[in-house]
Amino acid sequence: MDENTTTFERHGTLEKALRLNLARTIYGTFAEIGAGQEVADWFFRAGGASGTVAKTMSAYDMTFSDEIYGKTRRYVSRERLMAMMDHEYAILLERLHAQRAAETTFFTLANTVRAKGFKDTGEECHGWLGLRFQVAPESPPSDIVLHVRLMDDTNREQAEALGILGVNLIFAAFYQRQSLPTFIAALMDRLNRWRVEIDLLDFDGPAFEAPEFEDRISALQLVQSGLTDAALFTSSGEICMPADYLYKRPVFVKRGSFDPITLLNLDMMERGRAAFNADFGEAAAGHVEVTEISMHNLLSSSGEVTHADFLARADVLQALGHDVLISKYPEFHRLSGYLARYTKMPIGIVLGLPLFEELFREKWYADLDGGVLEGFGRLFRNQVRLYVYPSGNSACGGTRSLADAKVDDLQRPLLDYLVRGDSVRPIEDVDPNMLCVTSAEVRKMVRDGDLNWKKYVPQVVINNGRWG
Repeated sequence: MDENTTTFERHGTLEKALRLNLARTIYGTFAEIGAGQEVADWFFRAGGASGTVAKTMSAYDMTFSDEIYGKTRRYVSRERLMAMMDHEYAILLERLHAQRAAETTFFTLANTVRAKGFKDTGEECHGWLGLRFQVAPESPPSDIVLHVRLMDDTNREQAEALGILGVNLIFAAFYQRQSLPTFIAALMDRLNRWRVEIDLLDFDGPAFEAPEFEDRISALQLVQSGLTDAALFTSSGEICMPADYLYKRPVFVKRGSFDPITLLNLDMMERGRAAFNADFGEAAAGHVEVTEISMHNLLSSSGEVTHADFLARADVLQALGHDVLISKYPEFHRLSGYLARYTKMPIGIVLGLPLFEELFREKWYADLDGGVLEGFGRLFRNQVRLYVYPSGNSACGGTRSLADAKVDDLQRPLLDYLVRGDSVRPIEDVDPNMLCVTSAEVRKMVRDGDLNWKKYVPQVVINNGRWG
């Protein structure tokens, strides 16, 4: 197959399992907790399972699970998944290395899942899947780890979806890892986003040395491929589960293109953060600070998203100590709703006046029956507050503040209501010199060969080399 193609040969799930069973050189163990032996079952149904399956097991009882894999704080967690893979893969090598290592590529498939229960009380249905595998006999192993949200209404349907995903994972690891888009498309073969959401995908080991399998590119590709709405990685580069990282924590957000980040952006964030802390006091303590880039803001002039451009922005933001959220949401009310899915604590969003004025345009609410009013209702549904930074122009010939916002006369009472209710707050006493140059104007200076652009960005942008 052409290594650059993003297409792949389609097989039914039973056909994939049978092909793996008949390969004879692919051999391993299955350890599955939470929704049944849903992955292993496909290999038994396909026939010839003795060619692939060394062992299957489920340790549903917590005492048994702890005795085998060690104690854990959470049973449906990455920590438990890794313990399962470590234990099962070590046993596999210990017991079979002498007889089979010279001609066998070993693997361990593990999952730990919270599927819909008999007396379900509305908890999220989700799970962790992992595969440890060799690409050649006696080679060091590689790992693939993913987190999924199960969207089907019944336990049976969720188990079926998880089984298909597990077979896809093993098959893609051995036969469809020519490129990251190919691999991701293969994962979702016979599935769709309305059944399974994959919001974390992590690769490690010699099978994934190509730059495109880098963690941040994987996160970007999940959003770009429509497998999840957003992906988060920390300033240290760690890919995070938003549900875990944001859970019950206050959040402060600056969204933008950051192409590049400027001194104006940094001042906006500093002043917004100070206002957020002052407004919410102890409720804002320990908040998560996120720089958010929507897919719309990653598009180049040709309408494409390039990895080099994305990584340059991410490198700079991380070097400045910021976590990075990639989202598919151009609309603020959808971003707000996404964050509110994981926390009921205060959410602060800082933005410039021109972007704030955009929020009053009907085009952002075309899919809402209630239009602008419904959009603002969704935006401020929880403890959400917008902090509006004033704007100027390149000649610094004037400054506009929240009081000068350009909205239709019919919308003015809505703006007044939001301001009086403290849903929208102005950032005041800004040095007019900070308003002179935006990211767009810096890019123009770079294109024009005007070295003055370096005056308006932090040193880390200059050191990066991406902008000039």
